[in-house]
Amino acid sequence: MINYLPRLADKQLRNRLAALGAVAIEGPKACGKTATARQCASSEVLLDIDIDAVRAVSIDPRLVLPGPTPRLIDEWQRHPLIWDAVRRAVDDRSAPGQFILTGSAIPNDNTARHSGAGRITVMRMRPMTMFEQRKSTGVISLDALMSGDSPTSAQSELDIHAYAKQVITGGWPQLINEDLAVAQQFITSYIDLVIEHDIEEATGVHRNPRLVRRFMYSYAQLTAHPARLSTIIGRARGEEAHEAALSRWAADPYLDALRRLMIVDEIEPWAPSLRSRTRLTSTPKRHLTDPSLAACLLGTSPQGLINDLKTFGFLFESLVARDIRVYAETNGARVYHYREQSGHLEADLIVEHTDGRWAAFEVKLGGTLIDEAAKSLLHLARSRIATPPVALAVVTTTEYAYLRPDGIWIIPLGCLGP
Repeated sequence: MINYLPRLADKQLRNRLAALGAVAIEGPKACGKTATARQCASSEVLLDIDIDAVRAVSIDPRLVLPGPTPRLIDEWQRHPLIWDAVRRAVDDRSAPGQFILTGSAIPNDNTARHSGAGRITVMRMRPMTMFEQRKSTGVISLDALMSGDSPTSAQSELDIHAYAKQVITGGWPQLINEDLAVAQQFITSYIDLVIEHDIEEATGVHRNPRLVRRFMYSYAQLTAHPARLSTIIGRARGEEAHEAALSRWAADPYLDALRRLMIVDEIEPWAPSLRSRTRLTSTPKRHLTDPSLAACLLGTSPQGLINDLKTFGFLFESLVARDIRVYAETNGARVYHYREQSGHLEADLIVEHTDGRWAAFEVKLGGTLIDEAAKSLLHLARSRIATPPVALAVVTTTEYAYLRPDGIWIIPLGCLGP
């Protein structure tokens, strides 16, 4: 077992515990929520394995709350009445830093979570970024770019083969330093468990595993695409008559279940103030929470990605999206995508602060596409958006980070950090 590697969520958790009575950490299973919570917790109760605690909760959820604080309550969503018990305890104690709740699914009845305002704050965790895995130097800071600073030039030691392996192995803490075969088996088992067990547990409804797998495969095929649900269903349905059972009506619950398990992690479209009446798409870009899940569903490997650069390009974009989302949210920003309905202009990622500062990013697998991406970014900034950007950048697999004469940053993902 590896030692704990610091996470960007560590500081967020400490800050929130200092301000509010309880913090709920949400994220897909195995992304490191419990390990991160334990860095701050003084006691814990694990509701997925502690049979006595589960019995106590069934009698009265308040029975598991006493203990040194902050007290970690792991997998609370299995027993949703815990939420109200924690909320009341926070009210009674009138002190910050009392509880940490961790959950790998959003409860079926999510109304209770909305009653914790001012008492319980919710933070999202994702699989580890390349910076957290110590595979990116982090010399080029997203926060510095968003502040209008000019980072120094930098060099990445990663080549395209390293990025291909990173797409396949993903950001799962358990897989740090594991070999490729172990990683692939872990991710295969992870997907099998989601399909055969987790969806039913999260929703209380049995779903046909074969149809769920087809839906997830189709979703993975459309990674980094602003694809309509009807398009995903069309791919999943197949040509055989019996596949017509996978209709829009039938597929909606699949997508809802995967969202509640935080397996899908879609990027919503940006809605900026425009200089023209350009019509923008309202469809999110489809991403799974980690590119390794999509790669596994597609049955590919590092060499398979090298042999299929088109697929590699979309999965690399998903890798970049995962990392930039974590870096942005660490610093209070949000991530979107920009795409016009005509398809004439788009930007893979938009990072926007609450004060209106924004930056646009294109993601390109190789250096030959950089000029085209730079031209597109400049066109977006000059002719579409009313306020100027603080930065425009192309994120790549190339070796050097530098600022072009036209003001576009070229940034290897292996140099990017928070």
